[in-house]
Amino acid sequence: MKTVRNDKIPFKHYIKEAIHYIARLNRPYKKAIYFDKSNTLLIAHRGLSGLRKENTIPAYTLAGERGYFGIETDVHRTADGKFVTIHDDTTGRVAEANFPVEQTKFEKLRSLKLKDTNGKINGDLYIPTMEEYIDICKKYNSAAVLELKNHFEKEDIIEITKIIDGMGYLERTIFISFDLPNLITLRELYPDQPAQYLTCVFEGGLIEKLKKYNLDLDIYFRELTKERVKLLHDNGIKINCWTVNSYKAATALAKWGVDYITTNILE
Repeated sequence: MKTVRNDKIPFKHYIKEAIHYIARLNRPYKKAIYFDKSNTLLIAHRGLSGLRKENTIPAYTLAGERGYFGIETDVHRTADGKFVTIHDDTTGRVAEANFPVEQTKFEKLRSLKLKDTNGKINGDLYIPTMEEYIDICKKYNSAAVLELKNHFEKEDIIEITKIIDGMGYLERTIFISFDLPNLITLRELYPDQPAQYLTCVFEGGLIEKLKKYNLDLDIYFRELTKERVKLLHDNGIKINCWTVNSYKAATALAKWGVDYITTNILE
């Protein structure tokens, strides 16, 4: 099945994103005033990546220690069939050298030292395996929010779910993906497995698509309105939204009743 991946933030939102990004440059993190999240659950984006290096053991651990409902990460398959957690298709942005993740063997990827949040190489940081990530989620009883990053063959999705099930954590795992065929394959294998369709756009026909495949939604937060939240809930669809780093935005979303907020760190 060929689908369009809505994984590009609409241009109309670029200015707001840029303003927020510039405003927090070189500004130390300060915890803001009490956040009334009502019944909304918080998910740590790539681990608690606002404080520790994204998609690393320290980022996952800190999210667990701070009691986040869920810990989100991205999974890729290496050239020799291991599953690792890293966001990009290549390692250059986060590591000392640049390799294509899915065309490189695990041993080489594992040997790479990662750049810390200050941009300097940290010999203690490395690309984790999916199993290491699940172990941390399990230790802290945090939901594993696992993004199937690129298109996976059915055999790979079977293997991923088999591994997690073997670790006794499939029921606490929420799968997310921009690639709809990934989720359709998952739904065929596990009709009731928690799964959310990732998108940057609240497009026409979205609700019908979600209902057809029994999927919840994980959407770029600026595409939501109070009316859209109500419409989704009226159709029995749970709402996750990303990536929310402002207490002001998070407060509004919680008041609207979104089910989950995915954040690097709220400030």
